Amino acid sequence: MVVVVPRRRKPRVYRHQAILDGAYTDQELRARYRFGRQSIAFLNFLLKDRLERHSARNHALTVDQQVLVSLRFLASGSFLQVVGDTTVSITIIGLDKSTVSRCLYRVCGRLAEHHNDAVKWPSLDECRRSKAKFFTTAGFPSVIGAVDGTHIRIQAPHVDEPSYVNRKGFHSINVQCVCDADGKFINVNAAWPGCSHDSHIFRTSSVCRHMENVRNWEEGVLLGDSGYPCRPFLLTPYLHPAGPAEQSYNDAHSKTRNCIERVFGTWKRRFHVLHSEIRMKPERVVRVILACAVLHNIAVMMREPAVDGEDYPGDEAGGDVVPYNGPQDGQAVRNHITQVFFAR
Repeated sequence: MVVVVPRRRKPRVYRHQAILDGAYTDQELRARYRFGRQSIAFLNFLLKDRLERHSARNHALTVDQQVLVSLRFLASGSFLQVVGDTTVSITIIGLDKSTVSRCLYRVCGRLAEHHNDAVKWPSLDECRRSKAKFFTTAGFPSVIGAVDGTHIRIQAPHVDEPSYVNRKGFHSINVQCVCDADGKFINVNAAWPGCSHDSHIFRTSSVCRHMENVRNWEEGVLLGDSGYPCRPFLLTPYLHPAGPAEQSYNDAHSKTRNCIERVFGTWKRRFHVLHSEIRMKPERVVRVILACAVLHNIAVMMREPAVDGEDYPGDEAGGDVVPYNGPQDGQAVRNHITQVFFAR
């Protein structure tokens, strides 16, 4: 009698490399994950309660592993399969694409839940500090932030595809951001498809409603480009400056408002996924964008150095701004600032 012994499945062998315990230097960690050891430890602590598995069934990934896999994807913008195959620091055989996808979904979702805590409107004391910092840039008074939109490229969605085609001809989500003098985001709105105009996004935003209800200058004003309406709380440049005072106003406006362009460049340089095409459904792209905004503010808070490499000077779809031609009820405020601060 022949006894057939069933073939035993070869056990999966996992090797967890203690990345945070010295396997990589801080410089090597930042090159791969955009954060140093202390910042990654902070992220692990922040997300631990929501990501930690209560058992080791099916070799569940630890919080450290989930965070590192997600940071690697956001930093590289590569395919999920490539991220899984190259994650040799976590497993010998890498991770499956579906595992990376679930990891990214969980981590970005948890980070997005912290959006209101990490990306929040400044208090009155913070507004006063921002106004002082902005004034030292070019002498522009009462500025608490700069607003602009940037297009995040996405793959063509199956639902309402034409709405996501912007005026440059590719599919995107138009993200409105407001930053302060420190380069932190104080508001991020990622709810609009690429065809939406910047002025419409701002007019329907919570920022606009808040500024309309502030009846004094205790908070300050925002600066926007000529694609926005000139409002008492949102100042734009002169389209056709007449005289040296208006030209000086435009020069100071440009130097001060340029901080939002630098923030966009730093943001997309740190998280290359925002510069490449994100191959996900729009609702998942929004989670990635909000997660990257939260991570950007954490990087500023933890004083992470800027990432060296290719520079993205601003919105790749917004090099030529379409001027806003609607009502401009802030011209009196703009003229007053021009005469008081920039007339020689």
